[in-house]
Amino acid sequence: MRSIGTQAHGIRLPIITKGDDLPAIVVDSLATALKDNGITLRETDIIGVTEAIVAKAQGNFATLDDIAKDIRKKFPGGTVGVVFPIMSRNRFLNILKGISRGADKVYVLLGCPSDEMGNPVMDMTMIDELEPMLKGAVPAAKFRTLTKNFKHPFTDIDYMDLYEKAGSNIEVFVSKDPRDILTLTKQVLIGETHARFRTAERLKKAGAETVYTLSDILSAPADGSGYNPEYGVLGSNLATDESLKLFPRDSTEFVDTLREKIFQKLGVKPEALVYGDGAFKDPACGIWELADPVVSPGHSPRLGNRPNELKIKYVAENVVGNLTSDEKRAAITKMIAEKNEKGNNYNEGTTPRKYADLIGSLCDLMSGSGDKGTPVILIRGYFDDYSME
Repeated sequence: MRSIGTQAHGIRLPIITKGDDLPAIVVDSLATALKDNGITLRETDIIGVTEAIVAKAQGNFATLDDIAKDIRKKFPGGTVGVVFPIMSRNRFLNILKGISRGADKVYVLLGCPSDEMGNPVMDMTMIDELEPMLKGAVPAAKFRTLTKNFKHPFTDIDYMDLYEKAGSNIEVFVSKDPRDILTLTKQVLIGETHARFRTAERLKKAGAETVYTLSDILSAPADGSGYNPEYGVLGSNLATDESLKLFPRDSTEFVDTLREKIFQKLGVKPEALVYGDGAFKDPACGIWELADPVVSPGHSPRLGNRPNELKIKYVAENVVGNLTSDEKRAAITKMIAEKNEKGNNYNEGTTPRKYADLIGSLCDLMSGSGDKGTPVILIRGYFDDYSME
């Protein structure tokens, strides 16, 4: 019986810059890692490449002035009401600065008691106490008084103050209902990531005159800027004080090119994906990790499927519980080998998420966002099961 199942390896790369032939660099680095560590690449292995270096190689960057140009185009009246943005220095602060430059007046409506990702705007234990006073769009100054100048428990930042200082034309409010922005302006930009389409429909039904989402901002280039036709500035990250790195474009095409180059050099064509944030919630702080619009903006076709797995611990107790250890192993191995693609009677409780989301989350945990220097992840044995020797 094989003693090791799934393995994940971080692959080190040189520093990537605009214009680099990233597929070629990934293949060369992968080939070196395989040779140095005596690893043979298989068709069922998976290569994950972080979205950050794909976007860098593309040069998919935009400045705050680029954002301002698009804001002026989409909000010619000069007033913008920003609804329920994430509270983040890395993800949203520079976007807000660009919005401020492109508008005469900006109203920011923060979600209460937390943003979409779980970042709290108040002490959660005070919700019941303050409920009667949290009606409509509450001005930041009043909200601070009610919540005793609450600061984020992990960053120690007052995001209302931070966002107010992002531009002299910005006013911040807090509300439980995104439609409260309409008491301030009918011209709305939705700051949410995952709930943006539902919120857009609610606002339109409530009388909003103009409704855009962050996926509409820089969905096309502004005078030669970076852009993303599907996600706009969603998934962007701080690059410099005056610029953002956007989510990469054409990720599926990148994956196809990478797989072909691996085949040309190494003779096999493994699965591959571009990955961003993992899809998990931190149990300690209650913050949802997935600030990108998707875990994987591009992947090989197989990774779009969902696992069909047998729940071993259920079967071991409820189906073969009276057998000896060796008999249990033989019986379970046979059941796994004979399962079909349509599912089985013993997969209750297995995770019905797409491979791309599961594997992208694993890649994100492996590579991290700091100084590991491994923006490429090699995963071996992910599709193997207990029946395989």
